[in-house]
Amino acid sequence: MKTILITGGAGFIGSNFVRYALDCLKDIRIVNLDKLTYAGNPANLGSLPAPDRHIFIRGDICDRTLVEKIFSDHKPSSVINFAAESHVDRSILDATPFIKTNVEGVLILMEIARKFWKESSQRNLFLQISTDEVYGSLGETGLFTEDTPLAPNSPYSASKASADLLVRSFCNTYGFPAVITRCSNNYGPYQFPEKLIPLTIANLMLKKEIPVYGDGKNVRDWIYVEDHCAAILTVLEKGKDGEVYNIGGQSEISNIDLVNMLCTFRCAGRELIKFVKDRPGHDRRYAMDITKIGRELNWRPSYTIEDGMKKTFEWYLENQKWWKDLLNRDFETYYKRQYGK
Repeated sequence: MKTILITGGAGFIGSNFVRYALDCLKDIRIVNLDKLTYAGNPANLGSLPAPDRHIFIRGDICDRTLVEKIFSDHKPSSVINFAAESHVDRSILDATPFIKTNVEGVLILMEIARKFWKESSQRNLFLQISTDEVYGSLGETGLFTEDTPLAPNSPYSASKASADLLVRSFCNTYGFPAVITRCSNNYGPYQFPEKLIPLTIANLMLKKEIPVYGDGKNVRDWIYVEDHCAAILTVLEKGKDGEVYNIGGQSEISNIDLVNMLCTFRCAGRELIKFVKDRPGHDRRYAMDITKIGRELNWRPSYTIEDGMKKTFEWYLENQKWWKDLLNRDFETYYKRQYGK
């Protein structure tokens, strides 16, 4: 039975992938390393399809001693690195933890993996989960391809771009077996309620103002998290060492149109929308060209934005205790500082 080390596996995308991989692959065991910061939540890992094949370890990817012990004890053949500080707004307030986790943490993981895989006879792979934000901002037309120059515009995206360059350097310098995936905006179950979609849904249910940055016309390409998980699994099984694969949902929509769509599911709420001061360095548009992963690995998204958003809305409606438990004092302090309410 192969062992996969998943870092950040109690977060939004990571926990969805843990559940998806255990369900799809019957011959794997997952070691899940997560620091359990504000966005990491043990409740995200409830009702796993195969809990006997899941080992949870609380810890930091920057803890070299711990990571070495995990490699020594469990001998993972692959690493999927979801661990990251990932919220742009928080990176603007304080970039330090983003550099620590997103850059130094990736370096430590790769150094230790390289050491333990040096004499390995099986296929090994380090899969770095990155973001479309490393490419910067698009105009009204065009798509990001894997060859688009990196031009990050926030401390968060700069930290992810730095990690991508480190991964690339390990591939070219050491022949390290690594692949980078860059994905568009995710949505779905278990997303921390500071992000646009769960925040909008929560505020609709609580009848609170829904903050929308600037004029609301910033455009993103959205992907349902299950589609992203399927793409990651495809790359894990078929991806070529040293390559970058763009992943997207082919579902572009402006922030204000997205918020209005969620209001239609509630049949109310447009009067709650409040336009707030735009955040610094707010990229205008992202859109991914996913031709490469479709052509080479035969992957494509299966959810339309309408179906995925409706499914997401229903999940938050049915799991109100999960997200209400996260609306604690720390969240309220951050919310008031960010939106002035």
